[in-house]
Amino acid sequence: MRVVHLVSTFPPYKGGMGNVCLAQAKNLASFGHQVSVYTPLETSLEILETRSPKKWILETRSPKSRSPKSISDAGFAVRYLKPLFKYGNAAFVPGIIKSLKNFDLIHLHWPFLGGSEILLLWRLFRKKPKLIVQYHMDLIAPGLRGLIFKLNFFLFAPLMVKLADKILVSSQDYLEHSDLKRHWLKNKEKFIISPFGVDQQRFFPQEKKGELLEQYGLKNKKIILSVGGLDRAHYFKGVRLLIMALTELKDKMPDLYLLLVGEGNLRPEYEKLASDLGIKKRVIFSGRVEDNQLPDYYNLSDVFVFPSFSRSEAFGLVSLEAMACAKPVILSDLPGVRTLAKDNGLISKVNDIDDLKEKIISIFSCSEKLKAMGENGLRMVKGKYHWLSIVKEIEKIYVQAVAS
Repeated sequence: MRVVHLVSTFPPYKGGMGNVCLAQAKNLASFGHQVSVYTPLETSLEILETRSPKKWILETRSPKSRSPKSISDAGFAVRYLKPLFKYGNAAFVPGIIKSLKNFDLIHLHWPFLGGSEILLLWRLFRKKPKLIVQYHMDLIAPGLRGLIFKLNFFLFAPLMVKLADKILVSSQDYLEHSDLKRHWLKNKEKFIISPFGVDQQRFFPQEKKGELLEQYGLKNKKIILSVGGLDRAHYFKGVRLLIMALTELKDKMPDLYLLLVGEGNLRPEYEKLASDLGIKKRVIFSGRVEDNQLPDYYNLSDVFVFPSFSRSEAFGLVSLEAMACAKPVILSDLPGVRTLAKDNGLISKVNDIDDLKEKIISIFSCSEKLKAMGENGLRMVKGKYHWLSIVKEIEKIYVQAVAS
């Protein structure tokens, strides 16, 4: 089957949507399908590591390069589309419809501002290729950006629901609380719950690496980890909340340290906040961590905390990665996000510093309970969140859509 994925961001950009697309493309290619990914060209790209036996390589691109090109690998191709203009993760890419008629099926990752609208208007006048939509999240933001997001959804979500053959959502919980709810209630036959997964060959329990403990001065410390973009596109990750909660714990838990993995233009603000609050030495910014090193950082921690505060957060791949490394979790009480915390962690009230502080104290109160929670999370991941089996189900959806 010839399949093309359309996605607004893709590695090396660090983001859940691109990582989901990457995992799906790699697994579909391993099943023998001809898979391509179309994504807007970033201002610059870097070489990613080569992995075997299924290799995938993204080559360095100069921002002065005039024409995008396809980059093939052992499994699938990535085509970078040059946008007419780009703002944040929105990119106006009229060239996205070029060559789409040569595919059997289009897998659109929503939201894709500047790309999905062009696709839907093009698709309005044809029945093929078949269209599967992966609904990742609602777009929510303050001020003018939020109004633009609402207007876009009002104008194009009904058309998306009408034209899609099937719509995949990561959890029932999120579907029932998202902006899609009213469309789901009218078109339930189109919606399928399809969770995300984790690569359990990369993420698994390991001993803490002594060199990392030494590097960051974390020997014999209690370590909280949070992983996520520190750019304005990910303002809702709750980093400020986590730093403030740690401030209130500096006397009660003097050996507690926070390790933040990620990079972005908000980092200077977070660093200044930690400094102003007097906990600069206890908040460690690792910066960008390469994919092959990321499991070491999860395994360095004692507890993973995911304090997002917006419905723009719908699931949390990083929570799964932590669970696969047998780490207990503290997750925000957000639709979708909270579904990953059962007997493997705690759920914290959204944007509530006091509650987050109490949850941190509680989860560290018993070392045996901490270990048991981590083991429960690992069992949960092994039983339900394996990419190979998840993509096998997606493949069945593809086959049924193309045959109809």
